[in-house]
Amino acid sequence: MGGHPSPVRARSAAALLLAGAVLGCSSGGSGDGDPGAGAAEAQPSAVSCPTGIPASVACLGGRDRRGAHYLIAIPDPWNGALILHAHGGPSLDPPTAQRPADDLSRWAVMVKAGYAWAGSSFRQGGVEVRAAAEDTENLRRLFNDHVATPTHTLLHGQSWGAGVAAVAAETFTADTLGSVPYDGVLLTSGVLAGGTRSYDFRLDLRVVYQALCHNHPLPDEPAYPLNIGLPVGDGLSRAELRARTADCLGLDRPPAQRSVEQQRRVATLEAVIRIPESSIQSHLEWGTFHFRDIVSQRTAGASPFGNIGAVYQGSDDDPALNAAVARYKASPLAVQRFANDSDPGGRIPVPVLTTRWIDDPTAFVELDAYFRDTLEAGGSGDHLVQTFTRNGSHGYISDVTYVALTAALLDWIRLGTAPTPRGIAERCATLQPRFAGTCSFDSDYIPPALDTRVAPRSRP
Repeated sequence: MGGHPSPVRARSAAALLLAGAVLGCSSGGSGDGDPGAGAAEAQPSAVSCPTGIPASVACLGGRDRRGAHYLIAIPDPWNGALILHAHGGPSLDPPTAQRPADDLSRWAVMVKAGYAWAGSSFRQGGVEVRAAAEDTENLRRLFNDHVATPTHTLLHGQSWGAGVAAVAAETFTADTLGSVPYDGVLLTSGVLAGGTRSYDFRLDLRVVYQALCHNHPLPDEPAYPLNIGLPVGDGLSRAELRARTADCLGLDRPPAQRSVEQQRRVATLEAVIRIPESSIQSHLEWGTFHFRDIVSQRTAGASPFGNIGAVYQGSDDDPALNAAVARYKASPLAVQRFANDSDPGGRIPVPVLTTRWIDDPTAFVELDAYFRDTLEAGGSGDHLVQTFTRNGSHGYISDVTYVALTAALLDWIRLGTAPTPRGIAERCATLQPRFAGTCSFDSDYIPPALDTRVAPRSRP
């Protein structure tokens, strides 16, 4: 990133803006490779920090020229490093200022540990990775132009945002921008196999659910290919979909209150799709409403999802199930368009550190094996260190876990030596007296291949 000034102590929003005028105004200027070359962002305004953020933290916010809301937080004292956050989801609703506020509240440990933090709502709802990556990069430039020049900039992607961060890290580099924008990348609970591979199991869930339940769509509703999610204009609501799953599976009640047939269907879905009953509803909704967004808004009406050749296993009668499920062929053009937007290419030129709860039911641990293979194929395998935890959740593992990972990533950047999973686990233990939560790293864990979790299939 060029020269690194001394860390700025953030005493007030006004002081931050003055510091930005002195330290950082030329570092992120527009030029070749700038997603908004030639356009200047307005100066951020002082805003109230979300509840739970220490009083010593100064917050700035605004809305960029593309319509993305953003929030910046700098603690006092500031250690000089910036964490640029790419959030998960994505939401299909229009962006609001509440999104980055909620993200800062969730990741408050970062400012408590002394890091500046900046997060964007992204300019739009929907499953569009590169636009979100551009919005993230735009926020980095805005911070440099109007606030201060960080000593180091770390790009943090969570869940779907990890895919955004991976794409941003290989799109915006010293080669494309003329200077190093991101010194390191932290990916947590990431959707890291790209859109063309990460969501196959949601089509599997749709077709197996329909073979069992016959109510999505209902027999008296117009039929449509399930791999489009839902036709444009279909008014099915999330509440109505939940009513249908309640009728078929009894997900709205404890197992003891379900019929024998309802519980049999739930058990079949758990065994065949390999997800717990607690995540059936959410994945079914993503495979409905997010698939519609992808097909109608991103891939010109054709579906990038198919299940030709997939063999479903784990039911009471696998031959009957495989004969009953609907089969769909992915559109080659749709696959290419979706890949161009969402699939990492494996060419990240800076250190990448990942972590995931091994039993994550939302973004499977096997996605990390696919990501490792992607980086190795792209020539960046030596830039990757992966870690795994035995405890946690998809949305959050523990404060001390993230502090340990961030500190290890910074040491890797500064010293040039990659950390080991065991060394990160040991660092986590030393930080436990200062930060909440447990350390549960499994230093020896190696994730299985994605094809061992999700049925392989023919691809265009």
